[in-house]
Amino acid sequence: MELLLIVLVLVGLVVGAVASTVRIVPQARRYNIERFGRYRITLQPGLNFVIPLVDRVNTKLDVRETVYSSNPRPVITEDNLVVNIDTVLYYQITDPRSAAYEVANYLQAIDQLTVTTLRNLIGSMDLESTLTSRETINARLREVLDDATGKWGIRVNRVEIKAIDPPASIKEAMEKQMRAERDKRAAILHAEGKRASLILEAEGTRQKSILEAEGNQQARILEAEGEATALERVFQAVHANDADPKVLAYKYLEMLPSLASHGNSFWVIPGELTEAMRTVTGAFADNDSSMQSAKGSDNGHDAGRTPPLPSPRDAIEQAEHEAAKAVEAAHEESARADRIIG
Repeated sequence: MELLLIVLVLVGLVVGAVASTVRIVPQARRYNIERFGRYRITLQPGLNFVIPLVDRVNTKLDVRETVYSSNPRPVITEDNLVVNIDTVLYYQITDPRSAAYEVANYLQAIDQLTVTTLRNLIGSMDLESTLTSRETINARLREVLDDATGKWGIRVNRVEIKAIDPPASIKEAMEKQMRAERDKRAAILHAEGKRASLILEAEGTRQKSILEAEGNQQARILEAEGEATALERVFQAVHANDADPKVLAYKYLEMLPSLASHGNSFWVIPGELTEAMRTVTGAFADNDSSMQSAKGSDNGHDAGRTPPLPSPRDAIEQAEHEAAKAVEAAHEESARADRIIG
């Protein structure tokens, strides 16, 4: 019985010793092995063998790309404003030995290096440049971190600024500024729309005036052509029917009073006026003598009849008087116009 117990103990020791010599490393992991406290080798993924009680695993590292988000840190800008900046870091371990033995805590070292680099960069920029130059800050951060962490066996793939939080008073001022900019753009757009509307309205009024003027011109042309055609037909009718010169002279006198009725300040009396008046006077003188003889013979018979119409001579004198008044009025209008112009 005692022999069996001893055998079982020996078998257990052998199995334990064999098991302690085997190390299975998962994928994307690296194990640093020390022998008697000194770095010996880095185990790769898969089945590995070590010497029990001599070799031990010091550190287990993940070589996949890892994301590290830092806490917001206060940074002072060039214009003495305190802003809180939060960064996101994407890094990967490329040398497990250096990551374990070149730096005590690589995450803390990277965080502190990020903060100091940010303070150096933001300290030379004002707030507006800080808010609008994220790409420049990211590139500069990546360059500095990649250069410093290379000896630690770490490669910084990307650095991003997650948030930049200015003070509450600055936020309020920025909101007011943006509101003023929006109001300014709205006013400019409204003014441009009103200007375009006025331009279109002016163009419409111009086109309307042009069309009305062209219409009035066409109307006057047609009216003048109609009057010319009418006068031509009257002239042709007069010559075709061989009108009596006495009738033409009387019509000529009838037109004289109407010359001053149109408000003309200057008009010319034709030289044929005297000849026309002499012709009419001679024509109606013969009719007057014949009417006087007839009146004497019928004086006894027509005592109770209506008084006769005025004689042609009286009508001519009245027409001459009206023409003289029209001429005098025309001369007065011409003299008034000369005084105004002078």
